[in-house]
Amino acid sequence: MKADSLDHCYKRLGFSKPPFRLTPDTSFFYPGGSHVAALDHLRFGLMSGGFALLTGEVGLGKTLLCRYLLQTPVAGVRFAYLFNPQQSYTDLIMSIGYDLTGRYLRGNSVGQLHEQMYQHLVRLAKGGERAVVLVDEAHRLNPALLEGLRLLSNLETEQTKLISFLLVGQPELEQTLALPNMRPLAQRISVHYRLAPFEYRETVSYIRHRLHVANTADAVSFNLPSLYFVHKYSGGVPRRINQICDRALLAAYADGRTRVNARRVWRAMHEVAA
Repeated sequence: MKADSLDHCYKRLGFSKPPFRLTPDTSFFYPGGSHVAALDHLRFGLMSGGFALLTGEVGLGKTLLCRYLLQTPVAGVRFAYLFNPQQSYTDLIMSIGYDLTGRYLRGNSVGQLHEQMYQHLVRLAKGGERAVVLVDEAHRLNPALLEGLRLLSNLETEQTKLISFLLVGQPELEQTLALPNMRPLAQRISVHYRLAPFEYRETVSYIRHRLHVANTADAVSFNLPSLYFVHKYSGGVPRRINQICDRALLAAYADGRTRVNARRVWRAMHEVAA
């Protein structure tokens, strides 16, 4: 079905925007359960300095958490956001420097880039700000790049750390950090939170939250059996919840209904699995 046809379907159902689209739209951030706990841990980590770690399987909402954190003002913090960490170490430093200052660092060696970074960080500190680098998809970082981030974390004054890191990625990141040569970095991790799939009650609240944000005015609903089967088939994974609920809503629309039942969820599950 074409995008304009889909938008027409959602509008006919009373939605101002699709409630279960897979893109990480921060307006749909679910303020409950493990997501709020993860956010609290990340905020604590960025204030404590050093490294904080958030891990979780695919589809649990890590990128949405990152973007929500970036859009939530934190006093005294200047963010850099790395969403494509598969770069050379030099490019990584350049990306961090640009995000923090709006200008590219200039230098012919890593040492020169480190010195420029240090000067920028000192200026931020004098202005009452500290740099925090949020690295999404951090499981893609190889040990050499992780060691480079550890070296950057050494930038400090006599009074304070100038830069800290939030590493967000899949569980493979934990395996990399468990390697013997990663011990110096692993010892600097002050906070580690691992996202888990939703429990049943969280799944129900999550679905209702997204319906509410999309401004349905309760015109569309999922009955209790359908909610049970969404949780069962999705395993409590937000991405799969979104996929199943989206297909189930369209099935309800095709049937001329505004109520999703277990049969429509069953059909949606098979379409998603196909």
